[in-house]
Amino acid sequence: MKQKAIVFLSILGIVLLCNFYLKETNTNKGISKDVLEKTLLKADEIKAFLKKNAKYNKDVFFLLDMRIPSNKYRFFVFDAKKNTVTDSGLVAHGSGSKTTTDELRFSNTDGSLMTSLGKYYIGNSYNGTFGKAYKMYGLDKTNGNAFSRNIVLHAHSKMPYEEQMHPIMCSWGCPMVNEKFYKRIQVILDASDKKVLLYTYY
Repeated sequence: MKQKAIVFLSILGIVLLCNFYLKETNTNKGISKDVLEKTLLKADEIKAFLKKNAKYNKDVFFLLDMRIPSNKYRFFVFDAKKNTVTDSGLVAHGSGSKTTTDELRFSNTDGSLMTSLGKYYIGNSYNGTFGKAYKMYGLDKTNGNAFSRNIVLHAHSKMPYEEQMHPIMCSWGCPMVNEKFYKRIQVILDASDKKVLLYTYY
């Protein structure tokens, strides 16, 4: 009887934890039809890439749409099995990417402080200036210098969690996110037995 009670409580704990996680995440809600269609097309590109590169995680990956303003959710967690966005958050672009218009510019050059477009795989974590961060490795000509440029995935205490009325702070070229959102990203990365891909596009 005691053993059954322990099992029941364990199952109840898992259910409550899952419900809490779902309440905390930002899913497809609020994503416009046009953005969702574009996201699905970009997801198909990654799926095609993963068919030829089995060493990466094929079930989940990250999509960053830099065409979306920085004050809106544009970092998407994509579940390939469900073919849907399961979480989203704000993400900064590089300060060097800003222009006098709404357009952004991009570079793979060291010292440019710009965001680089392309596919990355997320490597091992380390403790740096902003706490736990993940090294990133560019897989395309447009971002092949990511590692040497010290482009990493990290959080910042001043990054907002909710969407904003005005543009958010910039990074030095890194995909920088809110700490609360980052904790959910870390769960995915640390639980994966294969490297997770991140695709930044415009």
